[in-house]
Amino acid sequence: MADPEEFKARVDQIVDEHAQDLIAASHSIHANPELGYDEHHAHDVLTKLLAAAGMSVTRGAYGLATAFEATSGTSGPRIAIMCEYDALAGIGHACGHNIIGAAGAGAAIAAGALANELGGTVVALGTPAEEGGGGKVLMAEKGALEHIDAAMMVHPAGVELSRISAIAIQQLEVTYHGKAAHAAAAPHLGRNALDAAVLGYMNVAALRQHILPTERIHGIFTDAGDAANVVPAHAGATWYVRSPTVEGLKALKARVVSCLEAGTEAAGCTMDIRWIQPAFANMVDNDALIELYRDNLARSGRTLLEPASSQEVVGSTDMGNVSHVVASMHPMIAIAPPEVAIHTEAFVRYACSDQGDRAVIDGAKAMAATVVDLWTRPEQLEKVKAGFREARDSGVATGSAVIGV
Repeated sequence: MADPEEFKARVDQIVDEHAQDLIAASHSIHANPELGYDEHHAHDVLTKLLAAAGMSVTRGAYGLATAFEATSGTSGPRIAIMCEYDALAGIGHACGHNIIGAAGAGAAIAAGALANELGGTVVALGTPAEEGGGGKVLMAEKGALEHIDAAMMVHPAGVELSRISAIAIQQLEVTYHGKAAHAAAAPHLGRNALDAAVLGYMNVAALRQHILPTERIHGIFTDAGDAANVVPAHAGATWYVRSPTVEGLKALKARVVSCLEAGTEAAGCTMDIRWIQPAFANMVDNDALIELYRDNLARSGRTLLEPASSQEVVGSTDMGNVSHVVASMHPMIAIAPPEVAIHTEAFVRYACSDQGDRAVIDGAKAMAATVVDLWTRPEQLEKVKAGFREARDSGVATGSAVIGV
């Protein structure tokens, strides 16, 4: 087999040949932001691009209308490249998922062109609804990750980072039930559901000083009654509970529920709780995979950095669930100055800029070259797989995309 560097030069060339179409896809998705499980335009843009490049495409894959699977190759190591493309409500592509989708497609097209020659298989997975809907989890439940040897994606940011502290999260919906009464004439006949919600909120606020620095609890009121002169018979709240590990999340959830129950009891009300599925697991980063990507990214003149602190919390992602099933990476690729945070109006603009376009191309090349390494350097693939086995055997990775919390 020829030197892997020769094949990397070829995937670079293939990405360059498709650069105009990849950037056009990124811009088109950016201009037509769609919420999770409603990404029909993005789904069509990316599947047409992948099919035109000769990949075998399944639209509406794994029972999800806006998911897809595109493959090239029929044997050897199977490497999955994740494509995200959902937007945020009210703000659009402030997380740059248009870049993730286009870069993932570019990497799959470039690697796929060499799949048969190198004896490998690349699988581009279009994963809807990362922003809370957990598309990757639902796809994994239906077999999308079976026989996959490694999985990867790149995410735009204001910095080049090898990994982020993506922690476990689950959303909680709470409905409070009280008793209506005239707030002036007969308040003693009522039971104030809003009081129950407020007391629960205050209890959680007090709890925050006794949780880990890397844990997070945040919530909003979604229902506060109908009129100020009527004791509210109903109220509602939404909470996000986050912890660095799946086990930590399970323990913290119980403490949050105790806080809410105490507020409900004090107000003489009742409540119904509903934990939204799926929960997102923490990210288990594969060091060997990241090292391969680091070297390949450097070929584009980018330097991948380690986070200043491994304890810094960035957020949560359903890629975390993937990383509990297969060796995975989720590095960040810079498209904006460090002071520009994701999920902001400023980041929306950078997601469709010269810097964003460059990240599509550089990210595609670095991932495609990493796939080449995994296909042509069996000792590196074994290092990646051994790292995952160690994480799984030690309990760091659960071995399941669905976390039992």
